[in-house]
Parts: sequence; C-alpha cells; structure tokens
Amino acid sequence: MHSTRNQLLRLLAPGEFMSGTVLGTQLSVSRTAVAKHIDGLKHLGLDIYSVKGKGYKLSAPLSLLSAISISQYYQQLYKASSGSQNEPLNLHVLNIIDSTNTYIKTHLQSLDSGTACIAEAQTAGRGRHGRQWVSPFGSSIYLSMYWCFAGGYQTLSGLSLVVGLAVHATLAQCGVDTAKLKWPNDVYVNMQKIAGILIEVEGSVGDSVHCVIGVGLNVNLPDGIGGIEQPFTDLQSQLDEQMVDRNHLTAQLIHQLRQYMLQFEAHGLAPFIAQWQALNVFDQQEINVHFGQDIISGTCIGINEQGALLVDVAGQVKSFHGGEISVRAK
Repeated sequence: MHSTRNQLLRLLAPGEFMSGTVLGTQLSVSRTAVAKHIDGLKHLGLDIYSVKGKGYKLSAPLSLLSAISISQYYQQLYKASSGSQNEPLNLHVLNIIDSTNTYIKTHLQSLDSGTACIAEAQTAGRGRHGRQWVSPFGSSIYLSMYWCFAGGYQTLSGLSLVVGLAVHATLAQCGVDTAKLKWPNDVYVNMQKIAGILIEVEGSVGDSVHCVIGVGLNVNLPDGIGGIEQPFTDLQSQLDEQMVDRNHLTAQLIHQLRQYMLQFEAHGLAPFIAQWQALNVFDQQEINVHFGQDIISGTCIGINEQGALLVDVAGQVKSFHGGEISVRAK
C-alpha cells in the first residue's frame, strides 16, 4: 500500500472525525487526493463515514498490526507459561498480500519451523476446497505458520483438529467460552462460524513434511459485508464493548499454536481426542455427510485415533476422512 495511505490509516485509526483539510495538511496532499485515498481504503473493505462539515471517520477504531507489539506480548505470554525470559519469534507482518499461506509456501526454503506470517488484508484468501476467504483490511486475523514434521505424512493425522483446539484456547483466553469445533477445520460460536483453518502440506512419504497452517479468525467485520455464504460471527460481537487488540490477540494465537504443535509433534493426536470430543459442535446430533454427489445421514459420535469423523449410519459406525467431504446439520 502507498505510504501516504498507510499514514492516512494511522490518522483515522483512533475512530474520530478528521476533516479533509486537516488530513491533507498532515499528509502534505490536497483534499482531492485525500478523497481518492479514502475511496481506495473503502475498496479494501473498510467502513469509512464521510460527513459534510465533519470529514472522515472509521466506523470503529482500528487496531493496526505491529511486529514490535506482537513480539512484546508474545514474550510476556512465553515467560508467564514457561518461566523462561525469552524465546525467538520469527514473525513477518505484512500489509496487503494475496494469501499468507502462499507467502509462507513461496519462502519455505528460507524459513525456520515455527515462523509465522500475518497480514492486514488478503486479496486471494482461500478456505477449504478452494473457496474464497473474505479478507477485508484490518478486520480479522489472517495468519499462517510454517511447521516442519520429521516423521512423514503418517504423523499428521488429526493436525487440523489440534489447530482448532489452539484457536479455541485463544478464544477462551479472550473471554469467549462458548466456542465449539466442527470437523475437520472450523470453529463455531452459537452455530456461527468465527474461524477457519486451512492446512497445506509439501513433502514426500517417509521424509520431512512441510506444513503451512493457515488460520482466519473473524475479529471485527464491517457492517454489511458480503461474500460469506454461511452464518458467521466475529470476536468483537462476542465481547460487547471491550475493543479487541489484534496485536495481543495475534500473540495469544501464535503462543497457543506453538504450544499445541510442540505437543502434537511429540505425542500425536491421542492426548487431544477427549478434549476435541467435548467440544464437538455436532456431538450426538444428526448430520449429513456430503462427498461428491452423495449424501450419507447419521448420528455424529466423534473421531477416532486417526482424526477421522465417526458417524453411526443405521447402527453401523462409519469413518470419514478429509478430502472433498463436508458436514452439515441435518
């Protein structure tokens, strides 16, 4: 993004009205140029009010990402949990990018395991099955983490489920204790999606496996946002008046992800199965399992040791793995 537009965002971030004249003076540009930059910000998905006689104002204060702030918060969390003074945090904070997962994959050869990338906005954010992940500027967490697993593909069973538990733990730290998990990669609050997970894998059988763990977490979505094809919510809606600090939230998410990945790397899915079962949003409910043109109906009874979904179909327990399968309430 143009540096002038960056400066404009920082001036508007507190959420107060500023006149075009004042903004132009601060930015050393004309009022006409200010108006053009405002239009550019609106195209990124930002809600900006334009009121004659008052100027411009964001619909809500904006918490801009800061590598320094995220790192400071992270070190506080690490010290509190481990007693150690410091842990290196490899973090790339970007402005606008096509996809944080794509960024990690592009730079894979030069990254250490545990490196994270976060962006203010994505122009080509992806969800499962290649669906678009709507990614307006400054409204959510768009984060990807690289993790290298030494044991090959067979060590990855249930990885997305464990990432879901890390996101759940992050929300709980923020005061949201009603979140549930939907197999294999969604986080729900009151049957509305608040976060999604996309894991992409590169490697060969029996060799090290390079995983890109993508997390999209809705924080404070603009009013009237379009393009989302299912019920959704965001963190700000769950916390009422308390403003979400995205830097603190990012640090919490990275901390939880790293802790859960270390445990998963050492012990696999087994230690997490009971925890995931307790948070299963469809536990003992009738569901439809969609794969291709086929639909199978049954009662959701949880997951097995490999992270496959278990469904009681007319008295027979069937297991379903990832791929093109989707699960919906019946």
